[in-house]
Amino acid sequence: MPTPLDIKPHLEYSALVERLLSRGMIIPDKPKAIRKLSQIGYYRLSGFWYPCRCPKFDGDGKFLKDSLTGLPVRDDTFQANVNFNDIVDLYLFDKKLRQLMLDGIERIEIHMRSLLAHEIGKIDPLAYEKEDFINPKITRTKKKNGQVVNYWYDWISKLCHLVSISKEDSIVWHKDRGLPIPFWVVIECWDYGLMSKYYENLNGRCQQRIIKRLGFNNSSTLVNWLTEINILRNKCAQHARIWNREASNPISIKGFRADPYFQNINLSLEARRRIYGHITILWYLVKKIGPSSTWINNVADLVDTKPQIDCCPFTSMGFPDNSGFPRQLFGID
Repeated sequence: MPTPLDIKPHLEYSALVERLLSRGMIIPDKPKAIRKLSQIGYYRLSGFWYPCRCPKFDGDGKFLKDSLTGLPVRDDTFQANVNFNDIVDLYLFDKKLRQLMLDGIERIEIHMRSLLAHEIGKIDPLAYEKEDFINPKITRTKKKNGQVVNYWYDWISKLCHLVSISKEDSIVWHKDRGLPIPFWVVIECWDYGLMSKYYENLNGRCQQRIIKRLGFNNSSTLVNWLTEINILRNKCAQHARIWNREASNPISIKGFRADPYFQNINLSLEARRRIYGHITILWYLVKKIGPSSTWINNVADLVDTKPQIDCCPFTSMGFPDNSGFPRQLFGID
């Protein structure tokens, strides 16, 4: 257990600015820096300047890595020419990037809801509450880590909670009259996580109905995409940094290696773990939903405004090089 001596002391904003200066950060305007620290927070900004701290090396001249996280260990001092104003600009860039990602994700989420409600609801308006449409493996009760679990019951429980707290007029209308709520109505209270998990839980026959509408030939790839997009969505909604984050699982391109779009972009494994990989699949889906969409142009324009910080390159986002957004690979100007 940590003792009070292990807890870092509280410092005023002016003292935090002096700490950054003592560690080699360039701060052209102290009052502005104090104001930004008070608005954003020292530790929120520290995630953006962390790559700019000097790395530590082992006896062989290789990056020293943390035994728990596997990430490079860095010294408190900053590399040359790290400017506080650039770090704030990087923070604002990340904010705009999150907003654009949410814009693309919203289109996909609404479209997937529509597909599920239409394709599964026309078989049975109450299909969403019936095990017949679910993979039998999901409906079985089993033990996991010493606890009894049933993923289908868990999903139903979450659905019931969302219905109980919903203020959607159409859902309230059905509840007040004690009427069954059809699929195309109830889905209006689903969140992204509930929607993506429902598709994952569906039996193979039902999954095929959905991927056929999307032009997919592999249901497991769509499960992977929906899951990774959900993780990205949650980060964006929670205002977490996304520009240089590495995902635990790479984006899958199983069943798409022969697709001209993915052949042209030729995503590396590193790219599939970074925001570049997410942008690639988001655009693949968004342009299927709305062929006239200019979402990718907006993303490209924003990416090219990323502050030029030597220790924060485009490759940290998964891009193939540091020249900016690879517009030619996406067929845009």
